[in-house]
Amino acid sequence: MEGGVFNHIPVMPREVVLWIAPKPGGVYLDGTLGGGGHCREILAASGGTVTLYGLDRDPDAIAAAAVKLKAYQSFHAVHGNFHAAKAMLKEAGVPALDGALLDLGVSSHQLDTPGRGFSYHENAPLDMRMDPSSGVTAAEYLAVVPEEEFRRVLWAYGEERWAARIAAVLAERRAVKPILTTGDLVGLVDAAVPKAVRRREDGHPARRTFQAVRIALNDELDPLDAALCDLADCLSPGGRLLVITFHSLEDRIVKNAFRRFQNPCVCPAKAPLCTCGREPIGRVLAGGPVKPSQEEVAQNPRARSAKLRVFERR
Repeated sequence: MEGGVFNHIPVMPREVVLWIAPKPGGVYLDGTLGGGGHCREILAASGGTVTLYGLDRDPDAIAAAAVKLKAYQSFHAVHGNFHAAKAMLKEAGVPALDGALLDLGVSSHQLDTPGRGFSYHENAPLDMRMDPSSGVTAAEYLAVVPEEEFRRVLWAYGEERWAARIAAVLAERRAVKPILTTGDLVGLVDAAVPKAVRRREDGHPARRTFQAVRIALNDELDPLDAALCDLADCLSPGGRLLVITFHSLEDRIVKNAFRRFQNPCVCPAKAPLCTCGREPIGRVLAGGPVKPSQEEVAQNPRARSAKLRVFERR
C-alpha cells in the first residue's frame, strides 16, 4: 500500500446510515469497502451490534479496513468483487441481508495514489486495475485494443464525442512508441481534441477517456445489472439495497433495475389486465436520488456528482 495509508472520504455517510437503518443483530454488506468509512459509520450507529461484511477487489482496501475496524469483532473484510457477492455469501453461509451498500466507481485512495495510474493529474505508470494482483494493465490494454473497439469504448463508457479521433491518434502513436504512462495518454488526448475545444472543456479534457479506459479494464458496467439482481435476491424482507453512483451511465443502470424490481410487468401498456405474472419484489424509496448537501460538496468536491438510490425488499 503506497504510503501505508488508505485514505478515502466516504460520500453521504449520514444519508447512508439513515437509509440503511441498521438494526441490532442485523446482517449487512458493504460491497465496495474502499477505506471503510461507510462501514465505520454503520458499525458506530449500531453500537457494534450488527454483523457487517466488507467486500472489495482492492487488496489495499482489505488490509487498511482490517486495521481501521479491528475494534469491531462483528466486522469481516473479504477480498472479492461484488459482482460475485451472491455466490460468495452463500459459500460462506451468510444469512439473508438486512441491508447492502454499493459505492460505485474509483476511490479517493486510488485516485490520489499516483502509482495506481487512475489520475490524469500525475504522470505515472498506466495501470488502472482496481485489483492490481490480477488482469492486464491499462498500458497492456491500450497496446492491443483494436482501433474500432477503442472508439466504441470511448463513446459507450465515456460519452466522448471525439472518440474516433482519439482512437485514431492512439493507433498512430502506439505504432511508433508504446503508451506506457498516464502522461502518454493525456498527451494523445490533447493531440486529438482541438485546442479551442480543450479551452472550453468543463473539467480536464482527458477525463472521459480515463473514465472509459477504467470502466472497460475493470468491467464495471456490463455485470452491474446482474449484480443488482443478485443483491436484491440476498435481501431479507424489509432489507434495503443502497447504491451510490457518480456518472449517468451507472446511475441509469441502477435506476432502471430498481424500477424493474418495483414494476416488472411486461404486458402492453393498453392491456386491461396483467397476464405476464411478474410480481414486484419491493419498492423504490426516497422518491428518487438522494444528493449530497451543499456543505458536504464544499468539504469534498468529489461528492458533487454523487446520487444515492434506495430499494427495499417487500
